[in-house]
Amino acid sequence: MSQQFDAILRGLKLKITPKRRAILEILAGEGGYASPEEVWHQLKLRFDRVGLPTVYRNLEELATGGAISKIIHPNRQLYYYYCGNREHHHHFVCLSCRRVEDVAFCALAELEKAVAGRIVSHVFQANGYCRECSQNREDSLCDVG
Repeated sequence: MSQQFDAILRGLKLKITPKRRAILEILAGEGGYASPEEVWHQLKLRFDRVGLPTVYRNLEELATGGAISKIIHPNRQLYYYYCGNREHHHHFVCLSCRRVEDVAFCALAELEKAVAGRIVSHVFQANGYCRECSQNREDSLCDVG
């Protein structure tokens, strides 16, 4: 995986540093999204010195380059997610377990018709509960009655 991360960083024309590689490793190992503060706390376990502003700057560089995805949570907190899928797609985000699922659907063609070629970029993210969390929520509601 380390070689893959090095290739990503080279492709973004970013210097390959242990901290940048570690950020990618942390996010890839999460299996879901993580906040900058959560990434920072994990980095502090690996490195003697790492500042939160450095983490924010690196996350933003990686997101701008498309190496990681921003997850915009309804709580207005910004999270980040490593997605190995390099094809055009969008995400379904579970608000309970933090799982992120790829969604192949894209409404850009219909949107293009509506705004006649003026689109420069787009973001689509669906928030909700994955099947497992939905089932657990339903089960807990049944237990109440």
